[in-house]
Amino acid sequence: MKDNTPLLTNDAVVFGLLMAILALIFATSASEKPFWKKFYGVVPTVLLCYFIPALANSFGIISGETSNLYSVASRYLLPASLVLFTISIDIKGISRLGPKAIVMFLSGTVGIMLGGPLALFTVGFFFPELLGGNGPDEIWRGLSTIAGSWIGGGANQTAMLRVFEPSPILFSQMIAVDVLVANLWLAVLLYWAAKPAKIDKLFKADSTAIYALRDKIEKFRAGIMRIPSLTDTMLILGVGFGVTGAAHLIADFVAPYIGENYPELEQYSLNSTFFWIVVVATTLGLVLSFTRARNLEGAGASRMGSVLLYVLIATVGMQMDLGAVLDNPVLFLIGIVWMFFHILIMLIVAFIIKAPFFYVAVGSQANVGGAASAPIVAAAFDASLAPVGVLLAVLGYAAGTYGAYLCGLMMQAISVG
Repeated sequence: MKDNTPLLTNDAVVFGLLMAILALIFATSASEKPFWKKFYGVVPTVLLCYFIPALANSFGIISGETSNLYSVASRYLLPASLVLFTISIDIKGISRLGPKAIVMFLSGTVGIMLGGPLALFTVGFFFPELLGGNGPDEIWRGLSTIAGSWIGGGANQTAMLRVFEPSPILFSQMIAVDVLVANLWLAVLLYWAAKPAKIDKLFKADSTAIYALRDKIEKFRAGIMRIPSLTDTMLILGVGFGVTGAAHLIADFVAPYIGENYPELEQYSLNSTFFWIVVVATTLGLVLSFTRARNLEGAGASRMGSVLLYVLIATVGMQMDLGAVLDNPVLFLIGIVWMFFHILIMLIVAFIIKAPFFYVAVGSQANVGGAASAPIVAAAFDASLAPVGVLLAVLGYAAGTYGAYLCGLMMQAISVG
């Protein structure tokens, strides 16, 4: 029996390794040496922060499966970073981004809904045995849980698990497909986020509103910038983690209350604690943007938010196991073809409406990755744009159950037809 115990099992040691990796990446990216300048001219910094931990996980040095770091980062560091990003956000500026962001998000949802049946039909043509199976072992049942994950996240994935009831073995295989394919696509997005101008030029997209918002925020920062004191830093951390604590407190009350008293709202994931943590943290951050807390940006609030976000990126990376594709390659082929159709549909819509690549990337990740990774992709374009990713990801929670359910029914029709 294969021993899956990683070399490093102590989370304190793993965390130290991740921080050392992040420090090394940023130190070399700031180097003036010609080699590093050329290297980082091709490979984005954020991609390395994600990919090196993924390699460490794949080679058994660390394990994202047994570590608690991702859980801590997603529930403590992510909400705090969202607060620190949003306290200086320009809400009017975001509203001027226009309807294209929503259109691209919805096209991503449709891409997942149609991509699943198309992928099953395409791969099933070459591997007819995929369309068979009995009861809980029917492939389409497992694929429906991926649809839930890629449209709304873990809560909607669980909903599809309950509705279509795939076998435990099939479900575990689907989790591997879900994680690997979604993370490969995240890596591609992080790469192209560093060079969106090439795609925008190809699509003849107008990204003026996005860069105008970015420049306005940068101008605001420049006007209030100061050397941070210890008091400033403590205030920044106090606001970030204080609001995060409040978000947890509210979520711990609201989510169970809705689950017990309004079970019908489960289809909107309103009984999810993580959903409420993200929503409350973002909302309180936006409220603080109308107060004097906004001036904390001058002492580096968003820079501190970026630090927390990069730690999250490293822990997201350590969830990816590149070797898992060998366990059941045909299932991974379905996942890759599925993602291809999702991307194709989004790119076609983006070309038609001349949407900037920013909307494609964030709209896609708001579906596939949800609130845990949509801000990562948005921040890869510019840290000030992270809240846009959150706002779109919240839509995914609402659309996920309906979209995934319809996707599951279509895959069932293809399997039995």
